[in-house]
Amino acid sequence: MNYPEIAFSDASKSFQERYGSRASYARMEPYKTTDGLTESETDFISHQDNFYLATIGENGFPYIQFRGGPKGFLKVLDDQTLGFIDFGGNKQYISIGNLVTNNKVSLFLLDQAAKARLKIFAEAEVLELKDYPELFDRLNLENYSFKPERIIRLNVKAYDWNCPQHITERYTLEEIRDEFMAQHEYINKLREENAILKQRLKILD
Repeated sequence: MNYPEIAFSDASKSFQERYGSRASYARMEPYKTTDGLTESETDFISHQDNFYLATIGENGFPYIQFRGGPKGFLKVLDDQTLGFIDFGGNKQYISIGNLVTNNKVSLFLLDQAAKARLKIFAEAEVLELKDYPELFDRLNLENYSFKPERIIRLNVKAYDWNCPQHITERYTLEEIRDEFMAQHEYINKLREENAILKQRLKILD
């Protein structure tokens, strides 16, 4: 797997030459080869509740779709394979239709609280639920009320981490609640300790 080999077209390299970044990228490219997803990517993916999926239409236009669900709905099946259940939505079927003529996709995972983003090139397979019951069980989400329609399996071809530059920190309600809960528990602990100290002072008096 080598991300620059896929991402850097001749035109991209030409612009890199023009704006002075080609030499540094050329030195970097040999070190961008990986054998597969590592523990870092696996852990990052398991904590995401959304990602963006880019496909290419038969007319040549790209299409970007937001995919969301419970944390970890996009699962790492092994170090070169991802999978998720495609649930029913607005029934436009643009992404699925695009995959009929071009199975190459790009995933963009963004964690704004951590100021981290992961880009993944992959080839997608659209699988019928009835044909892959074991895989469905592995990908299935408990207590998720939406209707599953198919399985999307993604064969990872390359990935790369982006720098945190220009990412605005934003937090989910869950993250904010967790932070406030921790502060609330700390304040309660201080109150309890303060009450004990007051009681001891009364005894001394």
